[in-house]
Amino acid sequence: MRRFLLFIPLLLAVALGVVLFAGIGKDTSALESALIDDPVPAFELASLEDPHKIYRADVFQDKVVLLNVWGTWCPSCRVEHSELVRLATEEGVPIYGLNYKDNRDAALEWLNNLGNPYELSLFDPQGTLGFDLGVYGAPETYIIDGEGIVRYRHVGVVDRKVWTEELEPRIRQYREES
Repeated sequence: MRRFLLFIPLLLAVALGVVLFAGIGKDTSALESALIDDPVPAFELASLEDPHKIYRADVFQDKVVLLNVWGTWCPSCRVEHSELVRLATEEGVPIYGLNYKDNRDAALEWLNNLGNPYELSLFDPQGTLGFDLGVYGAPETYIIDGEGIVRYRHVGVVDRKVWTEELEPRIRQYREES
């Protein structure tokens, strides 16, 4: 029996190796959302720019949009920001921002200095809508169809490759279906 105990560390190492090997090559940005094909959760959030202007889930009616979760505290959000500005200005993609767990003044300064790709910006300082969406962290980008249904979730930076290979074909599809 004591000899068997000597093999326990070896068995644990093999089990750990199997678990790690199973994760090799998996796309960590392809996290499924429990909300895929469900409506955007009900919310009531103020505009980032105007704290007196309140938005609700019905803001996601009538057109296919990207909902980008971002914060000034997020280094990856800065990396993707220029691509979002390009998408909004050059390709006319409607992008709604969800400023997540951030400081309003810092967020406004960010948009003033780096450009504002958002048609509208929701201010979510407590992360309530982010929590309901299942946000792990920023940046995350969702495709919301014209009926307010969550159709796709991308975790990580939006760059040209992500745009051309993941987001743009899906946006085109949902625009054609609406």
